[in-house]
Parts: sequence; structure tokens; C-alpha cells
Amino acid sequence: MEKHHKFMNEAIIEAKKGLDEGGIPIGAVLVKNGKIMGRGHNRLLQKNSSILHGEMDCIENTGKLKGEDYKHCVLYTTLSPCEMCSGVILLYKIPKVVMGENETLKGPEDYLIENGVELINLDLKECKNIMKEFIKKNPEVWNAEIERVV
Repeated sequence: MEKHHKFMNEAIIEAKKGLDEGGIPIGAVLVKNGKIMGRGHNRLLQKNSSILHGEMDCIENTGKLKGEDYKHCVLYTTLSPCEMCSGVILLYKIPKVVMGENETLKGPEDYLIENGVELINLDLKECKNIMKEFIKKNPEVWNAEIERVV
């Protein structure tokens, strides 16, 4: 579990970067064999984007890997992946996702599990608090975003 916390801390750093940029604080890192291959954070607001969720930004920033490489990766994300991000996880056959929490938003976790993805929820207070503070200060932004993903 210690290694999971190490990499989740990196995802939290990404979430805080996004917040500092005026965005939604969700971060992610992609790890292969104990090495961070890519990192990213939610950039919907910063880039006026429809798809740059934390996981999507992370995968994009990783660059092209071989299909076989993704099968040896773990995706760390501060929040449960939504339907779009879950689709990318399945598309690239990423076998394990470690999330910081799923209380703020719970994506299609059962669907991921049914398709062979191992999910680990660290249920971290820090991840919950980052999102709670953001939502408290930006309810209209969060409500507009959640309207698209729920």
C-alpha cells in the first residue's frame, strides 16, 4: 500500500497544479513498473476543453506507448474515473486503477470490474477535501461539469 500512496501523492500534486491554474482539482499519473510514464490534471477550464479530464490529460501527456506497455501500467487518479476516462482505460487495457476517492463522484466502477480492471479505492480524506473545497467555492462550475458526466 505504501507504493500506492507514493504515486497517489504525485496525482494529488497534479490536482493541486490544476487548482492553481484555475481548474478543477483532479490529477492522475500513469505508472509502469514503478516508474511514472506520464502525468496530467483536469484542464477543462484552462483549455476550454470538453475532454481534458485528469486521466485523459495524463494519457495524452504520456505519449504513444506500445499496446503491451499499457498492460503493465497502473493509473492513479484522485477521483473515480467517469465513463469517458473508463473507456480509455478499457481501450488501452490498463489493468489496474488506484483512485483517491469515489465519494464526490462515482464513475462506472462495476463496468470496469466486469471488464477485468482491478480497482483500489484509497478513500483519502485529502482527495475528498480538495474536491469539497473546490465545489464549495465553485458550485456553478462543478454543477455544469457534473451535468455533463452524470
